[in-house]
Amino acid sequence: MISTLFTLAGSLCFLLYGMKMMSDGIQKNAGQKLQSALAVVTGNRFVGLFTGMVLTMIIQSSGATTVMLVSFVNAGLLTLEQSVGVIFGANIGTTITAWIVAFFGNGFEIKDYAIPIIAVGYVFLTQKKWKLEGVGMAILGFAILFIGLGWLSDLFKNLSGIDEFVAKAQGYGAISTMLAVLTGIAITALIHSSSAMTAIVITAAAKNPAMWEFGAAMVIGSEIGSTVDSIMAASHSKANAKRTALIHVMFNVATVVITLIFFKPYLRFVDFLIPGTVQDNIVYHIAMLHTSFKVIGTIIFIPFVNQIANLARKIIKDDEAEDSMVYHLEFNEKTALETPEALVFSAQKEIALMSDIVVQMFDAVQSGFKHRDESFEKEHYKELLSQEDFTDQMNEQLTNYLVRCSRLDISEQSQNTVSIMMQIVQELESMADECLNIGMLIKKSVDKKMQFSSDDLERLMPYVELAREFLYFVYKNIGKHLNKNQLAYAEDLERQIDDERRRLKKIARSRLETGANVKAELLYIDLVRQIEKIGDRCFGIAGELAKNTTAPQAS
Repeated sequence: MISTLFTLAGSLCFLLYGMKMMSDGIQKNAGQKLQSALAVVTGNRFVGLFTGMVLTMIIQSSGATTVMLVSFVNAGLLTLEQSVGVIFGANIGTTITAWIVAFFGNGFEIKDYAIPIIAVGYVFLTQKKWKLEGVGMAILGFAILFIGLGWLSDLFKNLSGIDEFVAKAQGYGAISTMLAVLTGIAITALIHSSSAMTAIVITAAAKNPAMWEFGAAMVIGSEIGSTVDSIMAASHSKANAKRTALIHVMFNVATVVITLIFFKPYLRFVDFLIPGTVQDNIVYHIAMLHTSFKVIGTIIFIPFVNQIANLARKIIKDDEAEDSMVYHLEFNEKTALETPEALVFSAQKEIALMSDIVVQMFDAVQSGFKHRDESFEKEHYKELLSQEDFTDQMNEQLTNYLVRCSRLDISEQSQNTVSIMMQIVQELESMADECLNIGMLIKKSVDKKMQFSSDDLERLMPYVELAREFLYFVYKNIGKHLNKNQLAYAEDLERQIDDERRRLKKIARSRLETGANVKAELLYIDLVRQIEKIGDRCFGIAGELAKNTTAPQAS
């Protein structure tokens, strides 16, 4: 008995480790491309459905997809409505694992070929110059997965008394069905994988066809247990991320309830879809059951995407703290384990938000140049103080977030992206400081009733507009890659700003020599210097964006 339990536990661990290794390897090799595909999901629910389905088929984990999805919704990369279709698609995509297990586990002993498969995977993994470590991990995971399945198969084949146990377990009608559903929920929640749960049921049923009804109910129950990943990923997240997890739970529970109401007719429907008797083809019956009830559930609910999203909003109210000027960036440990690349992708959204705030601050100080009176303090200055404090918070938390990202098992490309983002965050925070400094100088000139000649202001405005052009160029291209022509354009803007700064300072010094107001001229020179610093920061960011060769091409 103890030996059997140890064999079961060891086989299950091999199965789970193999599945995770496959998923991690694929994500490591193509993580950024996969997440880019998810991030550009449109409002079309069917595009979301297709994207979620294909993404999950590739990475072999609906848990990883939903964790990634919750992370993206939390970062604002996807809307709640867009996430619904992706959830539906992920549920369908995860059924591919059951078909793989049914195919390879039915008369073709892939575990017999595991050693040469491991050898191939090891070569890919260790040849660093090929840059295919992710492919090697996926191949190794594939082999380990089927070693675990082979051990489970041998265990169930040699386990005495299981036929009698299954017969007794199925002998209590609806009670037996509910017991099987609860068992499926519990085991899936424990192992965090409905695909693994289904693989276990298929492997056991292949040796004991009598467990058709009990096994089917366990697979149906696994649908609810699989929601544990999204629930964990959404904890301590924003309201929309929690709503995404709630939608995942509501959809899966509703699908299970509907299926159980029509349980017996549904089993006959699956039997109709698969040729041959249940006893002859039980592995394909279970695989078809796993797929068909998710497809049917999607067909039922996909017309109601907007209504489902609105229901989630009614159940989970907006978090008042989200609208305050207190910044909070959650480093989700669940996402770090499942899809670490998603954390890097989410950071790009936060940096875009930070750049947007800096643009707003510069627009405010530019307005102050045009309307240099008491209205500036009333309409803009207090907001500048609040925004500068907010960017200080962002700088501290984003830097800490990115440092933690750099310690994760992410690709070399992502490591490079993290390093670039850390530099950009520092430049943006410095720009926010400079915008506030300019605001303080404008306020000081108003409070002290300092007078500038109309000629001085006319000379200053084109200079300010030049800095604004540079800032908007950077803002437009945050997260993208700058080509040589775009970098040359940035260099030209930087040169123009430097030339104009020298010209304006020379004029101001000439006025000082002729007896102009010393305080006013020094403040004017300080304004010129602060604006030039913003140009320097913009050029620093442009240089980092030119290094970001993994990002999309700037338009």
